[in-house]
Amino acid sequence: MRLRVEFTTEPFDLDEAPAHALVAREVIEVAELDAVDVGPFGNTAEGGADVVLTAVDALLRKTLEAGATRISLQLNVVGEGEE
Repeated sequence: MRLRVEFTTEPFDLDEAPAHALVAREVIEVAELDAVDVGPFGNTAEGGADVVLTAVDALLRKTLEAGATRISLQLNVVGEGEE
């Protein structure tokens, strides 16, 4: 099964990226995902279910530790088949 996760971390800072946003970017970029799109107001990543779920777990834990007060995410099944 393939999954797509879309997420944002808060609080926002328009002047410079807060620590939790930088941590989120690092978690997603080092995960073995097939597609990653990191932007200023939202991020998207796609890959096999195990890889995405592992990345989401790390994302939640590490961004909270880095000061995130809210994490919004949406997880969608985008395809069936092998991971």
